[in-house]
Amino acid sequence: MKKKKTIGLILIALAAALILLGTAVIIRVNSAISKPKGEAAVIPDNPLLILVNGDYHIPDGYSANLMELDNGQRIDKRIYPDLQKMFDDMREQGYSPYVREGYRTGSEQKEILVDRITDYMQNGYSPIKAYNQARSEVAAVGNSEHQLGLAVDINPYSGSPNEWGVYPWLAENAWQYGFILRYPEGKTDITGITYEPWHYRYVGKEAAKEIHSRGITLEEYSLG
Repeated sequence: MKKKKTIGLILIALAAALILLGTAVIIRVNSAISKPKGEAAVIPDNPLLILVNGDYHIPDGYSANLMELDNGQRIDKRIYPDLQKMFDDMREQGYSPYVREGYRTGSEQKEILVDRITDYMQNGYSPIKAYNQARSEVAAVGNSEHQLGLAVDINPYSGSPNEWGVYPWLAENAWQYGFILRYPEGKTDITGITYEPWHYRYVGKEAAKEIHSRGITLEEYSLG
């Protein structure tokens, strides 16, 4: 309850600051925080390939078939066997990965976006600049892959052996387990999100192999 009250106060403060910038800006920011952008994504014959980004939002009624990991994070059950196999293989090679973020609700996604905007404003950004910067790093509600349950943020345990080798290992090998680096370096103009070496999306082994071998994004694979 206290967290919800805090978010409400942040939104009120943000809206008050934006009044100085005009009604159009207020509408834009409030919409980005609370409502999906773009069109509803169409679920293809293979639902693992559903495209969600700044132009396509999660369809109404979509629901992930969730399970809980040991650390409390949740993921879609369909990705668990390959995720577990990948982690087992990594650990055998001396790496220590874990899922820092899995499935998120719409409320959780909104909370992260508001917090990021607030952080930038506290560091001297104007409200609109804070919003623009936050949106290049955090998807709007309904436009986040984390709401699918098919995306995971994978991090190494701090201080673990080969700590910083986790990301290079994933970049080279994750495709073999059906995962793709969702937001590669140099592809921000296509994905709309800055480079995130920790964010992996499950698409199945066949699609992951082609996406990796061609060096393309899910957008390029899905939309041609």
